[in-house]
Amino acid sequence: MRPEHEELPTQRLVAVPIPQARVDADELLVRVARGDERAFAALYDLVSARVFGLIRRVLRDPAQSEEVAQEVMVEVWRTAPKFDPAKGSATAWVFTIAHRRAVDRVRSEQAGIERVRRVASVSAETPYDEVVEAATARIEQQQVRRCLDGLTDLQREAITLAYYGGNSYREVADLLGTALPTIKTRMRDGLIRMRDCLGVA
Repeated sequence: MRPEHEELPTQRLVAVPIPQARVDADELLVRVARGDERAFAALYDLVSARVFGLIRRVLRDPAQSEEVAQEVMVEVWRTAPKFDPAKGSATAWVFTIAHRRAVDRVRSEQAGIERVRRVASVSAETPYDEVVEAATARIEQQQVRRCLDGLTDLQREAITLAYYGGNSYREVADLLGTALPTIKTRMRDGLIRMRDCLGVA
């Protein structure tokens, strides 16, 4: 069991030179799952910049993005044994963790803002229209989440990176290590299913 605030292996090691040949992130992550710190250093060099870029698109704030990126890499080190190559690529697994962490940070920030607003308006009567608007927005969010859950893992992953992460088709393709035409087809089919699920004309 590792301590809660442990030091990342990359903070203790000199980075191992990566061969010029294409580095296999899947193989590195499997080695990280066995506690291989050199493999983690190589994986860190391979994905950390793109992890930061993905988080920065969601959070916008550079300082927060750096903090969350560090949390992501700690989580990758700790939870590497959960990675299953049969379910997807190592980079997709890492980027999913990064996106989830970034969205969690946004939600945490929003929750804090909402708490401040509630305290500020505790003595004020909330107009009926605001209550209706808030309730409607909540229902719509629940519907979107339900419809996203109805997509395949691949469709949900691509759409989430594009619409919540602010990535272009090509950026999504690069992040997931998938051909651009495949990403476009995956997203088109997913969006059609979302449209049907939401009952949008």
